[in-house]
Amino acid sequence: MKHETQDAIDAVLAVDRLVHEPARLAILTVLGGAELVEFGFLETVCRLSKGNLSSHLSKLETAGLVSIDKSFRGKRPLTRVSITGQGRDALERYRRQIAALINSTPTSNEETP
Repeated sequence: MKHETQDAIDAVLAVDRLVHEPARLAILTVLGGAELVEFGFLETVCRLSKGNLSSHLSKLETAGLVSIDKSFRGKRPLTRVSITGQGRDALERYRRQIAALINSTPTSNEETP
């Protein structure tokens, strides 16, 4: 049983903290289901302020997980975001880590020594 507990603890410690942060996980999840997403859409769907979203996107962009394209629509600025291949890989790896963590964690009805 101690080995299973240590495995569960190791699984928690192995989780990618960049992806695990709730706002960044929400951003990557939305981007994972779309080719290109406008900043305003992400702001609304993820329920983040402009500044908070911008900060999280900067961290994800620095890590190579998202790509940000800034242009203009007429005279208005337009920011569009997409997930990179590296971002898709990180999101999939995170999903596998969480699934492994859930599967390795003892349930409350299991006996403990």
